[in-house]
Amino acid sequence: MTRIGGAEMVDWNLAVATATRFVRPGPEISREEARAVVAELRRHAKASEEHVRSYTRMIPEGHEPEDTPVLVVDRAGWIRANVAGFRALLGPLLGKMRDRRGNGPGGAVLGAVGGKVTGVELGMLLSFLSSRILGQYETFAPASRELPASADGGGRLLLVAPNIVHVERELDVEPHDFRLWVALHEETHRTQFTGVPWLCDHLRGEIQTFLDETDVDPMTVLERLREAAQTFAGGSRPEGETGEEGGRSLVEIVQTPAQREVLGRLTAVMSLLEGHADFVMDGVGPEVVGSVTEIREKFQERRARGASRLDLALRKLLGLDAKLRQYRDGEKFVRAVVQEVGMDGFNRVWTSPNTLPTKAEIAAPGDWVARVHRKADS
Repeated sequence: MTRIGGAEMVDWNLAVATATRFVRPGPEISREEARAVVAELRRHAKASEEHVRSYTRMIPEGHEPEDTPVLVVDRAGWIRANVAGFRALLGPLLGKMRDRRGNGPGGAVLGAVGGKVTGVELGMLLSFLSSRILGQYETFAPASRELPASADGGGRLLLVAPNIVHVERELDVEPHDFRLWVALHEETHRTQFTGVPWLCDHLRGEIQTFLDETDVDPMTVLERLREAAQTFAGGSRPEGETGEEGGRSLVEIVQTPAQREVLGRLTAVMSLLEGHADFVMDGVGPEVVGSVTEIREKFQERRARGASRLDLALRKLLGLDAKLRQYRDGEKFVRAVVQEVGMDGFNRVWTSPNTLPTKAEIAAPGDWVARVHRKADS
Protein backbone atom coordinates (compact mmCIF):
# COMPACT_ATOMS: atom_id res chain seq x y z
CA MET A 1 0.00 0.00 0.00
CA THR A 2 1.10 3.55 -0.68
CA ARG A 3 0.83 5.72 2.42
CA ILE A 4 0.49 9.44 3.00
CA GLY A 5 1.14 10.77 6.48
CA GLY A 6 1.11 7.24 7.82
CA ALA A 7 -2.30 6.51 6.33
CA GLU A 8 -2.94 4.23 3.39
CA MET A 9 -3.76 6.24 0.27
CA VAL A 10 -5.92 3.48 -1.19
CA ASP A 11 -7.05 0.39 0.64
CA TRP A 12 -7.41 -1.86 -2.38
CA ASN A 13 -8.75 -4.83 -0.42
CA LEU A 14 -11.46 -2.64 1.08
CA ALA A 15 -12.34 -1.41 -2.42
CA VAL A 16 -12.93 -5.01 -3.52
CA ALA A 17 -14.87 -5.85 -0.34
CA THR A 18 -17.07 -2.76 -0.65
CA ALA A 19 -17.82 -3.28 -4.32
CA THR A 20 -18.69 -6.95 -3.92
CA ARG A 21 -20.85 -6.21 -0.87
CA PHE A 22 -22.98 -3.58 -2.62
CA VAL A 23 -23.05 -5.03 -6.13
CA ARG A 24 -26.53 -5.77 -7.39
CA PRO A 25 -27.52 -9.42 -7.64
CA GLY A 26 -27.50 -10.86 -11.11
CA PRO A 27 -30.52 -12.29 -12.93
CA GLU A 28 -32.11 -15.43 -11.59
CA ILE A 29 -30.68 -18.40 -13.43
CA SER A 30 -30.17 -22.07 -12.60
CA ARG A 31 -26.72 -23.54 -12.22
CA GLU A 32 -27.20 -25.62 -15.37
CA GLU A 33 -28.26 -22.55 -17.36
CA ALA A 34 -25.29 -20.59 -16.03
CA ARG A 35 -22.88 -23.29 -17.15
CA ALA A 36 -24.48 -23.34 -20.59
CA VAL A 37 -24.15 -19.54 -20.89
CA VAL A 38 -20.48 -19.65 -19.92
CA ALA A 39 -19.75 -22.43 -22.41
CA GLU A 40 -21.60 -20.62 -25.19
CA LEU A 41 -19.79 -17.34 -24.57
CA ARG A 42 -16.46 -19.14 -24.81
CA ARG A 43 -17.50 -20.71 -28.12
CA HIS A 44 -18.67 -17.37 -29.47
CA ALA A 45 -15.41 -15.70 -28.45
CA LYS A 46 -13.47 -18.31 -30.40
CA ALA A 47 -15.73 -18.06 -33.45
CA SER A 48 -15.60 -14.26 -33.35
CA GLU A 49 -11.83 -14.34 -33.67
CA GLU A 50 -12.00 -15.70 -37.22
CA HIS A 51 -14.92 -13.47 -38.23
CA VAL A 52 -13.24 -10.27 -37.01
CA ARG A 53 -9.83 -11.04 -38.50
CA SER A 54 -11.35 -11.87 -41.88
CA TYR A 55 -13.46 -8.71 -41.95
CA THR A 56 -10.88 -6.21 -40.67
CA ARG A 57 -7.81 -7.65 -42.43
CA MET A 58 -5.72 -6.21 -39.60
CA ILE A 59 -3.66 -9.35 -39.05
CA PRO A 60 -1.63 -10.51 -42.08
CA GLU A 61 -2.28 -14.03 -43.33
CA GLY A 62 0.10 -16.50 -41.73
CA HIS A 63 0.86 -14.18 -38.82
CA GLU A 64 -0.36 -15.39 -35.45
CA PRO A 65 -0.18 -12.72 -32.72
CA GLU A 66 0.35 -13.58 -29.09
CA ASP A 67 -2.73 -15.19 -27.62
CA THR A 68 -4.63 -13.51 -24.81
CA PRO A 69 -7.00 -15.36 -22.50
CA VAL A 70 -10.78 -15.07 -22.65
CA LEU A 71 -12.35 -15.07 -19.19
CA VAL A 72 -16.08 -15.40 -18.61
CA VAL A 73 -16.63 -13.76 -15.22
CA ASP A 74 -19.38 -12.70 -12.86
CA ARG A 75 -19.69 -9.17 -11.47
CA ALA A 76 -17.35 -9.88 -8.56
CA GLY A 77 -14.74 -11.22 -10.98
CA TRP A 78 -14.98 -8.05 -13.07
CA ILE A 79 -14.50 -5.98 -9.91
CA ARG A 80 -11.38 -7.90 -8.83
CA ALA A 81 -9.87 -7.62 -12.30
CA ASN A 82 -10.41 -3.88 -12.48
CA VAL A 83 -9.09 -3.20 -8.99
CA ALA A 84 -5.92 -5.07 -9.98
CA GLY A 85 -5.68 -2.94 -13.11
CA PHE A 86 -6.21 0.30 -11.20
CA ARG A 87 -3.58 -0.71 -8.67
CA ALA A 88 -0.99 -1.36 -11.37
CA LEU A 89 -1.79 1.75 -13.40
CA LEU A 90 -1.98 4.20 -10.49
CA GLY A 91 1.12 2.92 -8.71
CA PRO A 92 3.46 5.62 -10.09
CA LEU A 93 1.03 8.43 -9.22
CA LEU A 94 0.54 7.20 -5.68
CA GLY A 95 4.30 6.91 -5.28
CA LYS A 96 4.64 10.48 -6.49
CA MET A 97 2.08 11.68 -3.96
CA ARG A 98 3.88 9.80 -1.21
CA ASP A 99 7.22 11.36 -2.11
CA ARG A 100 5.77 14.87 -2.15
CA ARG A 101 3.55 14.64 0.90
CA GLY A 102 3.85 17.65 3.14
CA ASN A 103 3.03 18.73 6.64
CA GLY A 104 0.57 21.41 5.49
CA PRO A 105 -3.14 21.41 6.29
CA GLY A 106 -4.04 19.80 2.97
CA GLY A 107 -1.78 16.86 3.64
CA ALA A 108 -3.26 16.51 7.09
CA VAL A 109 -6.76 16.38 5.61
CA LEU A 110 -5.82 13.64 3.16
CA GLY A 111 -3.92 11.79 5.85
CA ALA A 112 -6.95 11.89 8.14
CA VAL A 113 -9.28 10.71 5.42
CA GLY A 114 -6.86 7.93 4.56
CA GLY A 115 -7.14 4.93 2.36
CA LYS A 116 -10.20 3.49 4.07
CA VAL A 117 -12.48 6.21 2.74
CA THR A 118 -10.74 6.15 -0.64
CA GLY A 119 -11.18 2.40 -0.81
CA VAL A 120 -14.89 2.68 0.01
CA GLU A 121 -15.38 5.38 -2.61
CA LEU A 122 -13.63 3.36 -5.29
CA GLY A 123 -15.61 0.29 -4.25
CA MET A 124 -18.94 2.11 -4.56
CA LEU A 125 -18.02 3.35 -8.03
CA LEU A 126 -17.03 -0.13 -9.19
CA SER A 127 -20.18 -1.56 -7.66
CA PHE A 128 -22.22 0.84 -9.81
CA LEU A 129 -20.29 0.03 -12.97
CA SER A 130 -20.07 -3.73 -12.47
CA SER A 131 -23.71 -4.32 -13.39
CA ARG A 132 -23.42 -2.29 -16.61
CA ILE A 133 -20.35 -3.68 -18.36
CA LEU A 134 -21.02 -6.47 -20.88
CA GLY A 135 -17.41 -7.08 -21.84
CA GLN A 136 -14.00 -5.48 -21.63
CA TYR A 137 -10.57 -5.94 -23.13
CA GLU A 138 -8.16 -5.24 -20.27
CA THR A 139 -5.10 -3.68 -21.83
CA PHE A 140 -2.97 -3.35 -18.70
CA ALA A 141 -3.92 -6.50 -16.87
CA PRO A 142 -1.53 -7.90 -14.27
CA ALA A 143 -1.69 -11.68 -14.27
CA SER A 144 -2.69 -13.67 -11.21
CA ARG A 145 -3.59 -17.27 -10.51
CA GLU A 146 -7.26 -16.32 -10.43
CA LEU A 147 -7.12 -13.91 -13.39
CA PRO A 148 -4.55 -14.96 -16.01
CA ALA A 149 -3.31 -12.56 -18.66
CA SER A 150 -1.08 -12.78 -21.71
CA ALA A 151 2.51 -13.89 -21.29
CA ASP A 152 3.92 -10.36 -21.57
CA GLY A 153 1.99 -9.27 -18.49
CA GLY A 154 -0.98 -7.55 -20.11
CA GLY A 155 -4.09 -8.31 -22.05
CA ARG A 156 -7.17 -10.40 -21.36
CA LEU A 157 -10.73 -10.37 -22.60
CA LEU A 158 -13.51 -10.34 -20.01
CA LEU A 159 -17.12 -11.27 -20.79
CA VAL A 160 -19.47 -10.53 -17.88
CA ALA A 161 -22.02 -13.33 -18.11
CA PRO A 162 -24.77 -12.08 -15.71
CA ASN A 163 -24.84 -8.67 -17.38
CA ILE A 164 -25.15 -10.18 -20.84
CA VAL A 165 -28.04 -12.38 -19.67
CA HIS A 166 -29.69 -9.40 -17.94
CA VAL A 167 -29.57 -7.20 -21.05
CA GLU A 168 -30.71 -9.90 -23.48
CA ARG A 169 -33.75 -10.46 -21.25
CA GLU A 170 -34.39 -6.76 -20.84
CA LEU A 171 -34.29 -6.20 -24.60
CA ASP A 172 -36.25 -9.40 -25.29
CA VAL A 173 -33.90 -10.49 -28.08
CA GLU A 174 -32.73 -13.91 -29.22
CA PRO A 175 -30.15 -14.90 -26.56
CA HIS A 176 -27.74 -16.84 -28.78
CA ASP A 177 -27.62 -14.03 -31.33
CA PHE A 178 -27.09 -11.38 -28.67
CA ARG A 179 -24.22 -13.30 -27.05
CA LEU A 180 -22.44 -13.65 -30.39
CA TRP A 181 -23.07 -9.98 -31.17
CA VAL A 182 -21.44 -8.91 -27.91
CA ALA A 183 -18.52 -11.28 -28.48
CA LEU A 184 -17.90 -9.73 -31.92
CA HIS A 185 -17.54 -6.26 -30.39
CA GLU A 186 -15.16 -7.36 -27.65
CA GLU A 187 -13.13 -9.58 -29.98
CA THR A 188 -12.57 -6.55 -32.19
CA HIS A 189 -10.88 -4.83 -29.25
CA ARG A 190 -8.67 -7.86 -28.71
CA THR A 191 -7.75 -7.86 -32.41
CA GLN A 192 -6.93 -4.15 -32.25
CA PHE A 193 -4.36 -4.65 -29.52
CA THR A 194 -2.92 -7.99 -30.63
CA GLY A 195 -2.74 -6.87 -34.25
CA VAL A 196 -1.16 -3.46 -33.55
CA PRO A 197 1.90 -4.15 -31.37
CA TRP A 198 2.66 -0.50 -30.57
CA LEU A 199 -0.88 0.45 -29.52
CA CYS A 200 -0.69 -0.78 -25.92
CA ASP A 201 2.60 1.02 -25.20
CA HIS A 202 1.28 4.18 -26.84
CA LEU A 203 -1.82 4.22 -24.66
CA ARG A 204 0.21 3.41 -21.56
CA GLY A 205 2.51 6.33 -22.33
CA GLU A 206 -0.39 8.74 -22.81
CA ILE A 207 -2.01 7.63 -19.57
CA GLN A 208 1.25 7.97 -17.65
CA THR A 209 1.70 11.46 -19.11
CA PHE A 210 -1.81 12.27 -17.91
CA LEU A 211 -1.01 10.98 -14.43
CA ASP A 212 2.36 12.74 -14.33
CA GLU A 213 0.54 16.04 -14.86
CA THR A 214 -1.71 15.45 -11.86
CA ASP A 215 -1.48 18.14 -9.22
CA VAL A 216 -0.28 16.39 -6.08
CA ASP A 217 -0.76 19.40 -3.83
CA PRO A 218 -3.70 18.37 -1.62
CA MET A 219 -5.06 21.93 -1.35
CA THR A 220 -5.20 22.19 -5.16
CA VAL A 221 -7.14 18.93 -5.32
CA LEU A 222 -9.55 20.14 -2.64
CA GLU A 223 -10.02 23.45 -4.45
CA ARG A 224 -10.99 21.65 -7.65
CA LEU A 225 -13.33 19.34 -5.79
CA ARG A 226 -15.08 22.39 -4.28
CA GLU A 227 -15.49 23.80 -7.78
CA ALA A 228 -16.97 20.48 -8.86
CA ALA A 229 -19.41 20.47 -5.95
CA GLN A 230 -20.54 24.03 -6.72
CA THR A 231 -21.05 23.21 -10.39
CA PHE A 232 -23.20 20.14 -9.76
CA ALA A 233 -25.11 21.83 -6.94
CA GLY A 234 -26.45 24.29 -9.49
CA GLY A 235 -23.75 26.93 -9.17
CA SER A 236 -22.21 28.90 -12.01
CA ARG A 237 -20.76 27.10 -15.01
CA PRO A 238 -17.28 27.74 -16.32
CA GLU A 239 -17.18 30.70 -18.68
CA GLY A 240 -18.37 29.88 -22.17
CA GLU A 241 -20.14 26.67 -21.19
CA THR A 242 -23.92 26.75 -21.18
CA GLY A 243 -26.70 24.23 -21.43
CA GLU A 244 -26.73 20.54 -20.51
CA GLU A 245 -24.28 19.50 -23.22
CA GLY A 246 -21.83 22.27 -22.25
CA GLY A 247 -21.41 21.26 -18.62
CA ARG A 248 -18.24 19.48 -17.61
CA SER A 249 -18.03 16.26 -15.65
CA LEU A 250 -16.31 15.84 -12.31
CA VAL A 251 -13.50 14.05 -14.13
CA GLU A 252 -12.94 17.07 -16.38
CA ILE A 253 -13.16 19.67 -13.63
CA VAL A 254 -10.30 18.23 -11.57
CA GLN A 255 -7.94 18.22 -14.56
CA THR A 256 -5.10 20.60 -15.29
CA PRO A 257 -4.85 22.32 -18.71
CA ALA A 258 -1.99 19.97 -19.66
CA GLN A 259 -4.14 16.98 -18.77
CA ARG A 260 -6.94 18.25 -20.99
CA GLU A 261 -4.55 18.20 -23.94
CA VAL A 262 -3.64 14.59 -23.21
CA LEU A 263 -7.31 13.76 -22.68
CA GLY A 264 -8.11 15.17 -26.12
CA ARG A 265 -5.67 12.71 -27.69
CA LEU A 266 -6.96 9.84 -25.56
CA THR A 267 -10.54 10.70 -26.44
CA ALA A 268 -9.69 10.50 -30.15
CA VAL A 269 -8.03 7.10 -29.74
CA MET A 270 -10.87 5.71 -27.63
CA SER A 271 -13.44 7.04 -30.12
CA LEU A 272 -11.54 5.24 -32.88
CA LEU A 273 -11.35 1.96 -30.95
CA GLU A 274 -14.98 1.97 -29.82
CA GLY A 275 -16.32 3.16 -33.16
CA HIS A 276 -14.26 0.59 -35.03
CA ALA A 277 -15.63 -2.17 -32.78
CA ASP A 278 -19.21 -1.05 -33.43
CA PHE A 279 -18.53 -0.81 -37.18
CA VAL A 280 -17.06 -4.31 -37.30
CA MET A 281 -19.84 -5.71 -35.14
CA ASP A 282 -22.44 -4.35 -37.56
CA GLY A 283 -20.39 -5.36 -40.62
CA VAL A 284 -19.96 -8.98 -39.56
CA GLY A 285 -23.35 -9.21 -37.90
CA PRO A 286 -25.67 -9.68 -40.91
CA GLU A 287 -23.74 -12.78 -42.03
CA VAL A 288 -23.60 -14.56 -38.67
CA VAL A 289 -26.23 -12.95 -36.40
CA GLY A 290 -29.70 -13.52 -37.79
CA SER A 291 -31.50 -10.89 -35.69
CA VAL A 292 -28.74 -8.27 -35.79
CA THR A 293 -31.04 -5.46 -37.00
CA GLU A 294 -33.47 -5.93 -34.12
CA ILE A 295 -30.64 -6.24 -31.60
CA ARG A 296 -28.89 -3.11 -32.84
CA GLU A 297 -32.06 -0.98 -32.77
CA LYS A 298 -33.06 -2.06 -29.28
CA PHE A 299 -29.54 -1.72 -27.92
CA GLN A 300 -29.16 1.79 -29.35
CA GLU A 301 -32.43 2.80 -27.71
CA ARG A 302 -31.20 1.42 -24.40
CA ARG A 303 -27.91 3.34 -24.69
CA ALA A 304 -29.73 6.56 -25.46
CA ARG A 305 -32.28 6.50 -22.68
CA GLY A 306 -30.16 5.10 -19.83
CA ALA A 307 -31.58 2.85 -17.14
CA SER A 308 -32.98 5.66 -14.94
CA ARG A 309 -32.70 9.33 -14.06
CA LEU A 310 -30.10 8.39 -11.44
CA ASP A 311 -28.14 6.48 -14.05
CA LEU A 312 -28.15 9.50 -16.37
CA ALA A 313 -27.04 11.81 -13.55
CA LEU A 314 -24.17 9.51 -12.59
CA ARG A 315 -23.11 9.21 -16.21
CA LYS A 316 -22.88 12.99 -16.43
CA LEU A 317 -21.09 13.36 -13.10
CA LEU A 318 -18.48 10.71 -13.91
CA GLY A 319 -18.06 11.64 -17.56
CA LEU A 320 -19.58 8.37 -18.77
CA ASP A 321 -21.80 10.21 -21.24
CA ALA A 322 -18.60 10.91 -23.15
CA LYS A 323 -18.25 7.16 -23.58
CA LEU A 324 -21.56 7.06 -25.43
CA ARG A 325 -20.44 9.84 -27.75
CA GLN A 326 -17.27 7.86 -28.46
CA TYR A 327 -19.31 4.96 -29.85
CA ARG A 328 -21.39 7.26 -32.03
CA ASP A 329 -18.71 9.64 -33.29
CA GLY A 330 -16.08 6.94 -33.75
CA GLU A 331 -18.40 4.72 -35.75
CA LYS A 332 -19.26 7.64 -38.06
CA PHE A 333 -15.55 8.31 -38.58
CA VAL A 334 -14.74 4.69 -39.44
CA ARG A 335 -17.72 4.33 -41.75
CA ALA A 336 -16.91 7.54 -43.63
CA VAL A 337 -13.24 6.62 -44.09
CA VAL A 338 -14.00 3.06 -45.24
CA GLN A 339 -16.53 4.40 -47.75
CA GLU A 340 -13.93 6.78 -49.17
CA VAL A 341 -10.72 4.69 -49.19
CA GLY A 342 -11.82 1.11 -48.43
CA MET A 343 -10.88 -1.17 -45.54
CA ASP A 344 -7.21 -1.39 -46.48
CA GLY A 345 -7.09 2.38 -46.79
CA PHE A 346 -8.69 2.74 -43.39
CA ASN A 347 -6.15 0.32 -41.91
CA ARG A 348 -3.44 2.92 -42.44
CA VAL A 349 -4.75 4.31 -39.18
CA TRP A 350 -2.82 1.51 -37.42
CA THR A 351 0.54 2.39 -39.02
CA SER A 352 1.92 4.50 -36.16
CA PRO A 353 0.81 6.99 -33.49
CA ASN A 354 1.18 9.71 -36.13
CA THR A 355 -1.57 8.18 -38.27
CA LEU A 356 -4.11 8.04 -35.46
CA PRO A 357 -6.90 10.59 -35.91
CA THR A 358 -6.96 13.73 -33.82
CA LYS A 359 -10.05 14.70 -31.86
CA ALA A 360 -10.89 17.23 -34.59
CA GLU A 361 -10.44 14.62 -37.32
CA ILE A 362 -12.86 12.24 -35.62
CA ALA A 363 -15.52 14.87 -36.36
CA ALA A 364 -14.10 15.55 -39.86
CA PRO A 365 -13.02 12.23 -41.43
CA GLY A 366 -12.11 13.91 -44.71
CA ASP A 367 -9.37 15.84 -42.93
CA TRP A 368 -7.80 12.58 -41.77
CA VAL A 369 -7.98 11.15 -45.29
CA ALA A 370 -6.34 14.30 -46.66
CA ARG A 371 -3.57 14.21 -44.09
CA VAL A 372 -2.76 10.50 -44.15
CA HIS A 373 -3.59 9.48 -47.73
CA ARG A 374 -3.20 12.41 -50.05
CA LYS A 375 0.08 13.57 -48.52
CA ALA A 376 1.45 10.02 -48.44
CA ASP A 377 0.38 9.35 -52.02
CA SER A 378 1.58 12.66 -53.48
